[in-house]
Order: sequence, then C-alpha cells, then structure tokens
Amino acid sequence: MSAEQGNSQNPQQNQVTADPAIANLSYEQAREELVAVVSQLEAGGATLEQSLALWERGEALAARCEAWLEGARQRLDAARKPAGE
Repeated sequence: MSAEQGNSQNPQQNQVTADPAIANLSYEQAREELVAVVSQLEAGGATLEQSLALWERGEALAARCEAWLEGARQRLDAARKPAGE
C-alpha cells in the first residue's frame, strides 16, 4: 500500500475519498488547510451551519493526514524488514 492510500476499513477514509479535492492533497497541504480550519472554528463567529461544514472538512483533512502517515509507517516498516522476510 502506498503512502497515498489509507485503510479502506476506516470510516474517516471514506470522507477523504468522497471529496476528490482532499483526496489529491499532499500531507503538507492537508495539514496546512486543517490548521486554517481549526483557526476558523476557534475564532468563532460562524453560523452553526458554517461551523458544521468546517468541522466536517476538518475531519476529512485529518483523515487525509492520517492516511499519509499510515502509508509512511508501512513504508518504513517494509524498509526495516531484513531481506528475505
């Protein structure tokens, strides 16, 4: 599995694949956007509907970041295995 792929059993991963724009983000892009979403939520002033939309986008961005990190973990684990295993 590549760094771009996550666990298909993860419900959060489905949020990522539901939005192609998020599914195509690099880890750094997703993290940067997630920080911006959190800042907007913390600042307040948004309507309930806007806050819910921001929350949902934040969840999808967090899942994208987690998918990248899981892929990186798997690649590191594979690289650390002795040859022949």
